[in-house]
Amino acid sequence: MDGSFQSVSAPTSEDLRPAAERILQVQNDNGAIAWFEDGAWDPWNHVESAMALCAMGEHAAAAKAYDYLASEQRADGAWLGEYGNALPMVDRDYISREQAPAVLDSNFCAYPAVGVAHYLAVTGDKARVQAWWPMVDRALDFVLTLQRPDGAFCWAKEALGTDEEDALLAGNASILKSLEAGLYLAGVFETSRPAWAEARATLLNALRDHPERFDRRGQGSRFAMDWYYVVLAGALPLEAARRRILDGWAQFVIEPLGCRCVSDEPWVTIAETAELVLALLAIGETERASKLFAALFDYRDEAGVFWMGWQTREQIVWPREQPSWTQAAVILAAEALRGAAPGSQLLTKPLL
Repeated sequence: MDGSFQSVSAPTSEDLRPAAERILQVQNDNGAIAWFEDGAWDPWNHVESAMALCAMGEHAAAAKAYDYLASEQRADGAWLGEYGNALPMVDRDYISREQAPAVLDSNFCAYPAVGVAHYLAVTGDKARVQAWWPMVDRALDFVLTLQRPDGAFCWAKEALGTDEEDALLAGNASILKSLEAGLYLAGVFETSRPAWAEARATLLNALRDHPERFDRRGQGSRFAMDWYYVVLAGALPLEAARRRILDGWAQFVIEPLGCRCVSDEPWVTIAETAELVLALLAIGETERASKLFAALFDYRDEAGVFWMGWQTREQIVWPREQPSWTQAAVILAAEALRGAAPGSQLLTKPLL
């Protein structure tokens, strides 16, 4: 860690080039972008990485990633996504490269809509995006099959009707943004998807007024994503969103180091910190976002690639992993901070 970006709020593309190169290093010849070499693959983190490549001008690599998604989509519109979070540590520092369990996750399957909308905003290539529109169409139709009567989405098809059934707050907030992106794309192609609009309205009502419909096991409140993602997704009115962020700040943020992944662990994670930057920008907290973003540049190796996290008690990089999606989150936060690039506000402003 070199500490050289203590006052930087919006680095240049050159500053972020090592992060983009890391994503390209992980991307396979077929277009797939796993967590890291020989690591887990899921469509959400794959799309996040493709968005970052697009933001960095790597349009061909991003298009290859979306082509891969289209080629791997199941007949029902879904993708099996591997749960890398379920993998054990192979030793103190590294995540195991064994096969991760795979499920039909509702949030994973919805997120390609956001990525395709981002590609259109950045490149303006409507013809290319139109080729991916059927993929988005089928994917969101699949996701709607996992919505419960109360508006919340079950986290995975395999969990429906079992003891594992639950509606994850962060995942549902992300689905809200995905449905928004899908409806935006439907408008671009002059078609309507009333079922998506109804599903989004019902979900929005649940997120705003019925927190009891989510996280029924009471496990999510420890995780930073359940705190900030409803803000990042635009689920709350502005003042309520600001109150939520300020109310949870001391619980999740260790100033000046960054955002904890889990509230009761001494572990600042770079991806969560970058996403919190996006949430802050969504509610107009630009100064706070800039200050938090500057801290991220302490968590790089000598080449400028971002580490996954920092153990604050032991003062060590942990684990010694550099996931593709960590690089992507930082790049997308930088894009939003700069504000002028096409697509820079897609994650922080409403599309509809």
